Amino acid sequence: MDEQNRNLGFTNTLAAKDVAAMIDHSLLRPDITLDELVEGFRMAKRYQVATCCVRPYDVKIAKRELADSNVRVSTVIAFPHGSSTTEAKVFEAVNAMDAGVADLDMVLAIGKLRSRDHDYVRNDIRAVVDAAHARSAIVKVILECCYLTDDEIAEACRVCEKAGADYVKTSTGYSHGGATLEDVALMRSICSSKVSVKAAGGIRTLDATLRLRTAGAKMIGTRSTKAIMEDAFKREKEGALKEIAL
Repeated sequence: MDEQNRNLGFTNTLAAKDVAAMIDHSLLRPDITLDELVEGFRMAKRYQVATCCVRPYDVKIAKRELADSNVRVSTVIAFPHGSSTTEAKVFEAVNAMDAGVADLDMVLAIGKLRSRDHDYVRNDIRAVVDAAHARSAIVKVILECCYLTDDEIAEACRVCEKAGADYVKTSTGYSHGGATLEDVALMRSICSSKVSVKAAGGIRTLDATLRLRTAGAKMIGTRSTKAIMEDAFKREKEGALKEIAL
């Protein structure tokens, strides 16, 4: 392990709870059954992750199953394409908050951004943000970076910040690309400290999580919570759970 640590460039020591605090456990697969959902909630509670993200029609059961924990309930808005009307997005957001959601991950109007209709994109986000912030909910805006150039990612970050978003997020995890270190670093460099960065899509290991953390991600979305957390506990026990210097 010592040789592995040197090769990866480990630096400051972490605790497993620091890793858990980054994780949004994803339960968004369209074919997830009720039994699989309940097991996912148990896992989220067992590892004390930050949030558990579910399909909109699963919010009520998530709220019930997670009621005896500190795990927040999150859901998605206009998922996965972002092409719903603003009115539909706001309706979804309000409906989710009525059911007990604390975090909303909304998909940006991708085609509008690529058409440089920044006013539409900003107003679309702001409408959801205003509804959410009135009830102390957090809004994370999914950019779906695999569809965007670096310049478009940068512009999306600026638009999200102007609209009052709490986070910018790399990906839905349901397109042809997921989180990359380069995209996370770019997003972190464009946004001020008022806006956090969330990485999602293809994050399956602790090392990937730690690298994304170093690049600037405050949260990750993943289905690989068990593998990541078991590795985190193992390294913590060995005194080898450390940040990675890129």
